[in-house]
Amino acid sequence: MMTTKFKAGEIFPDIELATLEGSTIKLGQPQDGASWRLVVIYRGKHCPLCTRYLKELETLREQFIEMGVDVVAASADSHAQLSAHMADLTLQFPIAYGLTVEQMKVLGVYISNPRSEQETDHPFAEPGLFVVNDQGQVQIVDISNAPFARPDLKTLLSGIGFIRNPANHYPIRGTYQ
Repeated sequence: MMTTKFKAGEIFPDIELATLEGSTIKLGQPQDGASWRLVVIYRGKHCPLCTRYLKELETLREQFIEMGVDVVAASADSHAQLSAHMADLTLQFPIAYGLTVEQMKVLGVYISNPRSEQETDHPFAEPGLFVVNDQGQVQIVDISNAPFARPDLKTLLSGIGFIRNPANHYPIRGTYQ
């Protein structure tokens, strides 16, 4: 399977997904007065490491918001799977579901097939994280092929604070061609 590596500095793609509340959300579009957005792509309900990561993200959500960065998470899970997963989660940020294989390819995330029907019933995205700046560009991108390798959220929070400080004049990194 071929995917395109997402390049830092590119405009985040226009991906719209459903939420449990029955609305839709554009993944890369900040809401509620925020100027930046943190987009977390997670594997799904079947992944206990994802559940732990989402819970940790919730503990830092207010600090991201204070920095002007809102948070959204998304997976390829179905409505029923996300609904069941919410029994294990108490989150104040939106979670979207139904990420398609084509959308995963656009994002450049790794895609896995389930090991068995007990794991899940569809191909799913491996972890991906995108920080979208106020220009709609991907300021930070982190893509993993396994659930064990993800950015430390406290380090990410600190780094975004450094980047957003105008005195630092910090550019988007990794753009050399």
